[in-house]
Amino acid sequence: MKTRPAGIGNANANWMGSLPSKLSAMPLKHLAVPGSHDSFTYWVDVSAPVGPDQKAYVKYLATMFSVVAKKVMVRWSMTQNLTFKEQLDAGIRYFDLRVSAKPGELGNDIYFIHGLFGHTVRDGLIEINTFLTRHKKEVVFLDFNHYYAMNAEHHVNLINMLQQVFGPRLCTNCSVESITLDFLWEKKYQVIVFYHHTSGQSHPVLWPGNKIPAPWANTTKPNKLTQFLDTTLKDRNKQGSFHVSQAILTPRANTVAKGLVWGLRYYLVEKNLPTIMSWVEAQKPGVGGVNIITSDFVDLTDFANIVIKLNNSLFGACRLI
Repeated sequence: MKTRPAGIGNANANWMGSLPSKLSAMPLKHLAVPGSHDSFTYWVDVSAPVGPDQKAYVKYLATMFSVVAKKVMVRWSMTQNLTFKEQLDAGIRYFDLRVSAKPGELGNDIYFIHGLFGHTVRDGLIEINTFLTRHKKEVVFLDFNHYYAMNAEHHVNLINMLQQVFGPRLCTNCSVESITLDFLWEKKYQVIVFYHHTSGQSHPVLWPGNKIPAPWANTTKPNKLTQFLDTTLKDRNKQGSFHVSQAILTPRANTVAKGLVWGLRYYLVEKNLPTIMSWVEAQKPGVGGVNIITSDFVDLTDFANIVIKLNNSLFGACRLI
C-alpha cells in the first residue's frame, strides 16, 4: 500500500471550524489557506481524444502515436494524486479548475481538463458538496479560470449545475473585506465560486476573476519561482481581492523532452520541493502576507498542515494544531 505523509487522512477535515474566534473574525483574505494546482488531475481518461487546450503539434503526435503519446501525457498532465474528498480531508480549501466540453460530443456535458479529459464536472461538484454537508463550518474556493470548446449553452449548463448542486451554500458576490468565517457561518455559506468568463457577470453568486488574482511565474527554476512569489506578494492588492501564491514550477517543451519517461512529479516537482517548501514555511499571513498557497502533489509533503500552521503567527502563543 502506498504510504502518505502526516496530514493526509482526515486530520484537517474541520480545521476552519476549529480556528480560535480571533481568527474566525478576521477577513478570510488575511488567513493562510492551502490549495491545489490543477486540482482535478488525479484521474485522466487516456481513451478520450487529446483535449482542445493542447497545441496542434501535441494533438498530431497523439494521433500518430496514440498509446505511447498519451502515456507520456498522463505523466505530465497529472499534478495531484488525491481525489477531491481526500484533498478536503487533508485540509485543501482552494481548487484550481479548468473545464471543457468534448468537441463533437452530443449534449452539454462538461469535463475537467489538463491536456487529457478528467471526470465530469458534475461528479466533482457532488463529491465536494457531500464533504460540505458533513462539515458545516468548512468553506471552499472554486476557481473556474480556463474554459475550452464551450459555447453559450455550455456556460448556462455549468452555471445552472453550480446552483443546483450547492444551492444556498453559494456565497453572494460582495466586498472581500466583509468575508470572514463568522460571516460565512452566520449565512450558512460554504462555497465561493470565481467564474473567469463574461457569462458569469449577471449571476450574484458568481465572483469575478479579478477578485482572486493568481500571478503565474512560468518557470522551471525554484529560485526564480520564490523571487517571483516574493515580488508579487509585495505588489498584492491592498483592497478588494483574495490572493493566490502559485508555488508551482511549470515545464516547458524541452523540460518534457528531457524528462519524457519520468514525468512532472519525478523530473521536476520532487527534487525541487525542499526549496519551495522552505519558502512556504517562512511565510506569514495577515495584512500584506500570504493568503491562498497552491502546490502540485499536495500529498508529497505535509503541505496542508504547513500552510494551516502559518496562521499560528496571527494568534501569538495560542497554537492551532
